[in-house]
Amino acid sequence: MSNTPVTTPTSIPRIILGSTSTLSGQTYLQYLKPTLEKHFAGIRRLLFVPFARPGGISHQEYTASAAVFFRTLSIEVDNLAAAADPLTAIHEAEAIFTGGGNTFLLVKQLHELGLISAIKASVLGGTPYLGTSAGANIGGLTMGTTNDMPIVYPPSFETMGLVPFNINPHFISGRMAAHHMGETRETRIAEFLTQNSMPVVGLPEGSWIQVNGTEVMLAGAAPATIFEKDKLPYDLEPGSLLNFQK
Repeated sequence: MSNTPVTTPTSIPRIILGSTSTLSGQTYLQYLKPTLEKHFAGIRRLLFVPFARPGGISHQEYTASAAVFFRTLSIEVDNLAAAADPLTAIHEAEAIFTGGGNTFLLVKQLHELGLISAIKASVLGGTPYLGTSAGANIGGLTMGTTNDMPIVYPPSFETMGLVPFNINPHFISGRMAAHHMGETRETRIAEFLTQNSMPVVGLPEGSWIQVNGTEVMLAGAAPATIFEKDKLPYDLEPGSLLNFQK
């Protein structure tokens, strides 16, 4: 049995919300590794939330794939889906990571298991949190700006509200193909803002949102596109604070 002391969370929220888990041409979480080494410094075990994957891989297999990366940080990974008491597992977790997949499925599972408020309380109490793709989407106020198909219907679109805005992960500006005549991301988010008032951060690949206490900052390789109701979209450079005027 190890004599290494267990890291206890501070009361300062420490949150990373990444647009993706894997950049093209890189391995899983490679682009975030230097940041995660600091973010999870002193952590021995991490609780993985695997509920976003709808098929092709089991919760156990999904957890095992995440564990491969975290072993490079000397962190062991536990599967929330396998916990006898999920609420206790969240309460006792040293750190939490929610992986990507389908946001509708993820939010449905979390609401039906009564885990949204438990994870939020733990994270706001200082337990380090990482979310990528769907796991980042649920850090916003609602899941209303997900890119995913509604393969299931969650009881509520409300998510954790770890940041005071919504997130559109994998954001890409303009049409993705020359002959594709469907809506652009800008169009879809503009439609969202006709019915909703919260700002939306279009988070491109290779960038992330980092929260340290009350400071909410954009980090990474590329600017984010910011959408606010009744305003023109604008770009925000990495290193900028995500402050919105009410």
